[in-house]
Amino acid sequence: MALVKELERIQLDRNSVHEGTTATFCVFTDSMGQKYIQIDTYGSKTRKIPGKKSQSIQFGPEGIANLKEILSQF
Repeated sequence: MALVKELERIQLDRNSVHEGTTATFCVFTDSMGQKYIQIDTYGSKTRKIPGKKSQSIQFGPEGIANLKEILSQF
């Protein structure tokens, strides 16, 4: 699991679209009243254990603000 506090733009030499998968999200509040978003992705149907959680990424206040700024450019 990772808590994203800042997103930094990079240029990749090669870009490709990955295979699609399922993702879920939840919103929760910590003991200090700060809101967080957690996004979980799941493995492909051909994975050894289909449907197993693959990644968990959390965005706190700083990461959410950074993500909003990036998304507003689209």
